[in-house]
Amino acid sequence: MIQQRINDRERWTPALLNLPEPHLLQTWQWGEVKRQTGWQPSRLLWNGESGGAPVAAASLLVRRISSRLPLGVAYVPKGPLLDWSNAPLVDAVLAAIELEARRQRAIFVKIDPDVAPASQSGQAVQAALRRRGWLRSAEQIQFRNTALLNLTPDEDALLAAMKPKWRYNIRLAERRGVTIRRGDVADLQTFYALYRETGGRDGFIVRPFDYYEETWRTFMQPVAADAPCADLLLAEVEGNAVAGLILFRFGRRTWYMYGASSDRQRAAMPNHLLQWEAMRLARAAGCTVYDLWGAPDKLHESDSMWGVWRFKEGFGAQFAPHIGAWDYPVSSTQYRLYTDAMPRVLDLMRRRHRARDGGA
Repeated sequence: MIQQRINDRERWTPALLNLPEPHLLQTWQWGEVKRQTGWQPSRLLWNGESGGAPVAAASLLVRRISSRLPLGVAYVPKGPLLDWSNAPLVDAVLAAIELEARRQRAIFVKIDPDVAPASQSGQAVQAALRRRGWLRSAEQIQFRNTALLNLTPDEDALLAAMKPKWRYNIRLAERRGVTIRRGDVADLQTFYALYRETGGRDGFIVRPFDYYEETWRTFMQPVAADAPCADLLLAEVEGNAVAGLILFRFGRRTWYMYGASSDRQRAAMPNHLLQWEAMRLARAAGCTVYDLWGAPDKLHESDSMWGVWRFKEGFGAQFAPHIGAWDYPVSSTQYRLYTDAMPRVLDLMRRRHRARDGGA
């Protein structure tokens, strides 16, 4: 197996598309937009013997914890990408990531691949991680689990798989004058206003517009036919935007990662029609899986995401559990200090943010 460091997008994207389950968060573009928050990407690619086809890839992000210290933290979001049932390959790639984290003077490196925990390969992967000194992380950056919808059936079958109330609400939205249109970069401010309103209502932190604009604009203006891309959908009533979502597509999968809605016209059920049109758009683009991005840690009404899950499940989505985040401490002492102090720092930052925004 031959390891390479890839420094151009034209080589990276085709390599990912030739690997199992290529993920949006491992794309060249995602690594570039993360630069705005201080992360520096390194792209590692492994080919078969004699420079054959790609067998694994890892977009590894590193962020320094202080301008005065050379130490940092490393993260492979939703990766690495490889055949997780190939035990020798798993060991080789993990060893290389550990070495790269050490070379970059990281305190630890985190991975959170989409591997099913109960599968045979999932159990073997977790055993390999423990054997190599990896630890289950107390900090999940991405959602551990997600909700997946199979897009291969035709539209009639997709509708039939929904709960009756969800089909009714889609028709109700149409009767009440909800229309869906595809937006462009000129509509991002409109969507952001809805997103801020949603954050204030649901209690999640919303960053300044510039942060999201960089991400959304990057993916809404793809540079090649096989590049990851994004679509903005807006639900309108009498020409006024009342809800919206942003979809990302890469390979055969579509991800629903940003959703927003106003308190206005909620009874018209715009979100149900939005999701249906998102499913139709993803199918028309050739996608076979719709990832609704996020599901509870446990399927119980006590979970804070229970209501979100029930909404997604109503469209026919299936619960997809993953092994979650694992950390490899390059320095055990520094890792303990970091993981002890960081939750308190983050809590202080959140309290300052709420105070600055008047409790929002």
